[in-house]
Amino acid sequence: MAGTMHDAVRTTTRQGEPLWLRCAPAVFLLLWSGGFAFVTMGLAHAQPLSFLALRFALVVAVLLPLLVLLRPRMPATRAEWAHLALVGVLMQALYFGLAYLAMERISAGATALIVSLQPILVGLAVPRLTGEVVGAARWVGLALGLLGAAVVIVARSAVEAASVAGLVFAGAALLAIASGTLAEKRFGVDQHPVTANLVQYAVALAVTLPVAALFEDFRIEWTGDLVISLAYLVVGNSLISITLLLAMIRRGDAARVSALFFLVPPIAALIAWVLLGEAMPAPAWLGLGLAGLGVAIATRARPPS
Repeated sequence: MAGTMHDAVRTTTRQGEPLWLRCAPAVFLLLWSGGFAFVTMGLAHAQPLSFLALRFALVVAVLLPLLVLLRPRMPATRAEWAHLALVGVLMQALYFGLAYLAMERISAGATALIVSLQPILVGLAVPRLTGEVVGAARWVGLALGLLGAAVVIVARSAVEAASVAGLVFAGAALLAIASGTLAEKRFGVDQHPVTANLVQYAVALAVTLPVAALFEDFRIEWTGDLVISLAYLVVGNSLISITLLLAMIRRGDAARVSALFFLVPPIAALIAWVLLGEAMPAPAWLGLGLAGLGVAIATRARPPS
């Protein structure tokens, strides 16, 4: 999940930055944002934690043969094993589990908006936890990004948070992914993506499966929509998006990378408009522009020296 990918892509830019890293933000945003629509599609045919456990099991099933075939380097110390397990719990089991429970109770748009507050939490925490400095220009970008995300969601009338439990689950998911981001930035080391993904998803499966067995009855309706949803979430979100996210966090600064999340609600709305025909009123386009401007400022601004 958190590999450098230098074995897979060796082409670099004139500044020495790998080409895959320059493309990573755009690829990550498209795949991650599309996940909200596909999760909603899947939850129509399965209970949330059962659906998530099935997703994790499929990811592990894909990665095990790759581990045998590629024989990648394994973590060298107990600390590396512990870090992979911690990120697996925070960014896989807790974040996705809580987000799925939230989307069962409130709209996916409302969940996306709450989770998009992550850059603010990360920006407040990184000076103390990682030593990064978040400058004034970056805070302006973060504020514009949040405003743009909120405009898109409100314009689409997606904030229909009638469930207190849904809000609590979404807020807890926000804390989980922000904590995972900070843990990866502070303690993460380069790992082969197959090794890191396998360890983290195996840990997430070990956490999620017993909870699903305790509170659900594994109701799953095998339909075409469910299969499509699972295929996208396993490949697009679990294998590609998370790998790119943690690689970007390690190679960049956490506040700048987290600012990308402000674009998730607008792009998710745009994808739903294209694929599902959901409403995209005129104010939503304004919000999309504001979010894009905010992320551009936040990701280009250099921290004070």
